[in-house]
Amino acid sequence: MTLPILRCAVLDDFQGVATSSADWSSLADRVEVTSFREHHGSEDELAAALAGFDIVVTLRERVPFPATLFARLPRLKLLIASGMHNSVIDHAAAAAHGVTVCGTASSGTPPVELTWALLLGLARGIVQENTALREGGPWQSTVGADLHGRTLGLLGLGRIGALVARVGLAFGMDVLVWSRSLTDERAAEAGVRRARSKEELLRESDFVSVHLASNADTHGLIGAAELALMKPDAYLVNTSRAAIVDQDALLAALTEGRIAGAALDVFDVEPLPADHPLRTAPRLLATPHLGYVSQDNYRRYFGEAVEDIEAFLEGEPIRRLG
Repeated sequence: MTLPILRCAVLDDFQGVATSSADWSSLADRVEVTSFREHHGSEDELAAALAGFDIVVTLRERVPFPATLFARLPRLKLLIASGMHNSVIDHAAAAAHGVTVCGTASSGTPPVELTWALLLGLARGIVQENTALREGGPWQSTVGADLHGRTLGLLGLGRIGALVARVGLAFGMDVLVWSRSLTDERAAEAGVRRARSKEELLRESDFVSVHLASNADTHGLIGAAELALMKPDAYLVNTSRAAIVDQDALLAALTEGRIAGAALDVFDVEPLPADHPLRTAPRLLATPHLGYVSQDNYRRYFGEAVEDIEAFLEGEPIRRLG
């Protein structure tokens, strides 16, 4: 008996590379894959777009899957998220609606590399100088900030924070770290100093980079009061989660010139609306959530998504979440 072809949707395939980043041929006679290059901005749009699909692959935590959405997708049987943690999927609702949720591996290396690309871009005025050179502007208009001998303050020393710290040490920076759970022993193992408080780290650092998980304890961790503690010539980098830094407070600090600059790869709303004030904020270097976007990571995401689908079709789901 010929089994019906299942339909699989890949969300937010902005570059159009989902089907070329992995070998989907093993599913050719069982699954039809459709990728969506445009983001669906509302639950109504998403429910309409996904109504005819049995499988959905979603990238990172951009698209929420609450109970109300699962109720509108009775055909959905398998939801695959990149990474092994996803805070915007209602796992209880998925189970109640008979939806299996699976994940994939995710490398911490790409966000580490992007963190340093942004930090160096800020420090050396790369965007301003490149723009001036290409458009016939002044030959040299900025004076770069040094890294060697300066203090790098890291909020978080997990998998990604620890790798960022190693690069900072290689640049000859004094690396200062704070998190609620950090111990002196863990800091010593990483060759860094433990700040006694978040406030001490902000006051002492020349560069501050955020590498914490998003949860109730970290939401709004950096607000107006915290930004006011930073040196006027210090820089802030956030490639972690948007909710950790109050974006209105940061916009005000940048507009008023109270810190030297900031770099963001994550935003409260993604994609960032065309008229959002952060798009034109002074002293801001911003990228469209590229932290996880790399060739190797995409091969991993979509390759393991194929494996997840194969295992599900065999009745033995792997890498289950929730």
